[in-house]
Parts: sequence; structure tokens; C-alpha cells
Amino acid sequence: MKVKNIPKIKAVDFFCGGGGMSYGMQNSGIQIVAGIDYEENCRATYEANIKKAKFIKADVFELKEEELEKTLKLKRNDDELLLIGCSPCQFWSIINTDKKKSQESKNLLVEFERFVRYFNPGYVVVENVPGVLRKKGESGLEAFINWLKSNNYTVHFKVHNTSEYGVPQNRKRFTLIANRITSDELEPIKANKKLNVRDVIGEENGFIKIKAGHKDESDFNHSVPNVSDLTLKRLKKVKKDGGNRLSFANIPELQLDCFKGRDNSFKDTFGRLWWDKPSPTITTKFFSVSNGRFVHPDENRALSIREGASLQSFPKSYKFIGTSMSSLARLIGNAVPPEYAKRVGQAIIKNHMNAI
Repeated sequence: MKVKNIPKIKAVDFFCGGGGMSYGMQNSGIQIVAGIDYEENCRATYEANIKKAKFIKADVFELKEEELEKTLKLKRNDDELLLIGCSPCQFWSIINTDKKKSQESKNLLVEFERFVRYFNPGYVVVENVPGVLRKKGESGLEAFINWLKSNNYTVHFKVHNTSEYGVPQNRKRFTLIANRITSDELEPIKANKKLNVRDVIGEENGFIKIKAGHKDESDFNHSVPNVSDLTLKRLKKVKKDGGNRLSFANIPELQLDCFKGRDNSFKDTFGRLWWDKPSPTITTKFFSVSNGRFVHPDENRALSIREGASLQSFPKSYKFIGTSMSSLARLIGNAVPPEYAKRVGQAIIKNHMNAI
């Protein structure tokens, strides 16, 4: 079989954000036709990294199927078409978020299904927080899966930990891969070995030692926010390589008022990463020492912007464009890890090759 004769699978990435899913899929060999997102602040980052793809700023609630069909010259019932939906997931997350604020995002999966029904693509991918599966009736997932199965799709849906797929991070994500090309159930392709924090950050990996408040004006973005003198004193007490705030819990002037008498609550706050374990889930607040276990294993500071991106499996060449550190961290923390996306794409391409 000559690989060059295999039809190119083309994909449209709904809710594309800064391009983590698109980049990984592109690296697997899938052609990204377009990324769609409501947030204009994703555009610069997406266009800087996802070459030859069109960024479409659109509200999926208002976007019409025929409009997308015409704009991208898509075909219905196309075996080589992949539709990807990684909708914002705050409403279904177990992390404490403002549910009222995220209420409008709870029906995004239902809107994505509208496009799947219209185009009937060869492949469908959905990636989200595990909460959409726990509440599959309320989230619309159950009805979507039933529709897919009744329309000749073979559907894989499961919660996967990205640490098993080449990402140096414990990040549990719901993933659905549906295909109507074969009767095979497709799963992301696992990595041969797990990566740890040591494998991607640290001086051996090109990250010079820095202090809290360091600003890196280059595209590398090895920048980190400053901390108060009191916070710095606390960090100096936290044991290297996996220590937590209990290291200063018995020092009255350092103990936080909110944790007095509650030593077993939120122990990851002010916690350091372990060198020889995957990192915890990289959230949009990974640059803050008080928002989780985001303190560098050795240095007295939070993770830098580029370190967070590396733990998300973005290459060092990936450009993040934003107006502040928090805007860059939001692009990174909300992203699908590219390495995980690549392994989803590889499973699809392998299936397509076998079908020809």
C-alpha cells in the first residue's frame, strides 16, 4: 500500500481555543481545515501555530450548518471528514466554579451534535471533563451516543488519564471517538512509557533557574508572577520535591488563617511538584502558588508560563500570544494536550488505512 494514495482526513475543530487539539491532530497527519471559537483572544495564538487552517470567530449557538458548509466547502456524508468538539467544560467540572456564569456553556455538546447530524462525517471526536459522563443524561451525552449508534457509528467513550499517552501530567479526560467507516472501536494509542516532570522541565531541559517575578520578553515565555515577602518565607519552608504547606503549618506567623485547625484541607495549596511523578492537572491558575500543587520542585516560585505549557506537552516552539500572564495561562490550562490529541488522531488514521 502506498501511503500517498490514502485520502487525507480533514478536520474542523469546534471550540478550538489556542489550538492544542488542532496541533496534535495535525502532527498525526490529519489536515485541519478550520478552528472555530467564540473568543477573539484565541485567534492570534491559533493562527500563529496552526498553519493553513482558517480561524472562524463564531458563536456556535448562532452558526448555521449551511453557512459552515459554504464557507469551508465541506461535503455531507464525507468519509474523510472529522468533526471535533471540545466544548468549554466549566459547568461539568468538579473544580469549584461559578456554575451560574458557566450555565450558558452546558448545552454546547447539544449544539455540536447539530453539526454532526447535518454533515454525517466519517469520524467524530469529543473531549471533555469526566463530569459530562457522570451526568450523561443532563449533559446531552447519552442522547448523542444513542444517535451515533443508531446511525451506524461504532462509538468508544471512556475517561482516560493523559499520563498514559505521552503527557507528563495526571489529567483525566472524557474522550469519545466515533467512526462509521469500520466496526472497530477506536481508542487513543498509548505511549510506551510514562513521562514525569523531570523529563520536560528543569535546567537539563533548557529552563534556567529563575526567581519569582522573572519576566521573559521572548517567545519562550519563561515568566512567572512575583510573590509577597510573606509568601516567599512560606515557600522557603516547603520541602523540596513534593513538599506541601504542612511544612509551615506549625509556625504561627506563616500559617494561613483559613487553614488554622484544618490541616487536612486542600493540602496541595503551596505544594511542590515531584520530579519523578507526572504533574497534577494543569489548570488555568497553574502560575499561582495558592491555587494548587503548582510550586516548582526546587525553586521558590510557581511554574512559569512555558513550564506549564511543557507539562501540557506543547513544544517549546509553540507561540502563546496574549495581553497578560493570566491570559496565556488560560490558553494553556484550557487546552487539550497536543500529544494526547496526536494519539487520538493516530488511531483514526490507522483505522482509515485499514479500511482502504
